Order: sequence, then structure tokens, then C-alpha cells
Amino acid sequence: MPEPTPPVLDSAAPEPSGPGRLRRPKVAVLAGVAVLVLALDAISKALVVANLTPGEPVHVIGTLLQWNLMRNSGAAFSLGTGYTVVFTLLAIGVVAYIIRTARKLRSTGYAIAFGLLLGGASGNLADRLFRAPGFFRGNVVDWIDVAHYDGVFNLADSAICCAGAMFVILALLGYRTDGTRGDRGVPAGPAPAAPESAGDAADASSMAESAGPELAGPAEAAGTADAGHAEAAREAGETVEVER
Repeated sequence: MPEPTPPVLDSAAPEPSGPGRLRRPKVAVLAGVAVLVLALDAISKALVVANLTPGEPVHVIGTLLQWNLMRNSGAAFSLGTGYTVVFTLLAIGVVAYIIRTARKLRSTGYAIAFGLLLGGASGNLADRLFRAPGFFRGNVVDWIDVAHYDGVFNLADSAICCAGAMFVILALLGYRTDGTRGDRGVPAGPAPAAPESAGDAADASSMAESAGPELAGPAEAAGTADAGHAEAAREAGETVEVER
């Protein structure tokens, strides 16, 4: 019986998909979002400083929304004034942590959230490092003033708040930074070998079925030969009886 031909492995076959597939880090997504936020924040602050005068707000939508240039020595939304150095050190720590964590991110949602946080923190950090009154003590440029809210903020502050909201939503939905979900998470790595064993069993069953006719052929031939010998013996007995 001929031996079965082993299957040919195609090296160009696509990588397996599904929960068992190892997801790629989302560094490019994080970096792209961070650069976009940082650029928009820097451009908007440059335009505001060049065209607005402190204390002379520009009404955009009546009293609901206006551009109001202010210098902020505190945290986001003009909170915590007087702790500029402390907030500068915190911003440096946040930026360093995100850069270190970026290569471990395999979730697009978390990559966008961390990108928003990195871009916003970097935008305000640049103000604290390079604007007056001095290095590490610079005032952040705030210019977005919304009615019924005491604080004035900028695009970097908005990006930080959006990042915080995304972190909460992703956590509530059960998503993890490695791209899996809490209720259906599968460790990233090779797929289990059970499907391969099932495939081998199916191949063995197919081989047994194909070999069945070959094994049945000799048995049928032997049975036919035995029947022929019995018929010849019966005819010989009849001949002897006639001669008597």
C-alpha cells in the first residue's frame, strides 16, 4: 500500500488570526496622536499670543464661548496656581511613563488614549519649560473660556480630559492594554494544538476508508476460489456414482 504523502507547508501562508494571534504594538498610533495634539496646541497658542490681549476676550458665541488669553501657573483648567514646579515634575514623570509603556501597548483604543495624554502633557510641559517667567516656572497659555465654568483652558487640557474619559470607558468595557477583553481574554501566543490533532484523526480515518477496498479484494478472491473447489468436488462425486 503506498504511503500517504506528507502535507506541504506553505511558508507564504498568512498568519493565523483570532484571539491567539500575537498583536503588534501600537507605537505608531500613539505617536501619531501625540504629535497631532502637540502641533495643534502649539499652533493655537502661538496664534492666541500673537492676536489676543489679556483681559480683552473675543466673543465667539455670545457669552457662551469666548477666546480669553490668560497665563496659568497651575494645573489644567487654571487649577492649583502657585505649584508650577511640582506640576512640571509631574508632567515629566507622565511623559516618561508613557514613552516607556508605548512598546507594550497592543490595543488601538489605549494607544489613542495614551497619545492624547502624551500630547496634552507635552504641550503644557513645553510652556512650563520655555515660557516666562523662567525655566521650570513658565506659565501655561490658556485661552478657551466657556460660560458657567470658572476656569480657562487650552487644547492640551482638552486632550488630557478626553484621554481620561477613554481610560474609564475602556476599563468599564473590559479592554486591556494587550488588546484582549476581560471576559474573553486569551493569552497572546501560539494557538493550541487540539485542531491539529483533530486533523490528524480525520486524515487517519480517510486513509482507513481508502484502504478498505484494497483489503477487501483479496478476501473476496479467496472466497470465490473456495466456492470453485467445492463445485468441482461435487461434480466429481456425481461422475463416480454414474459409473457404478
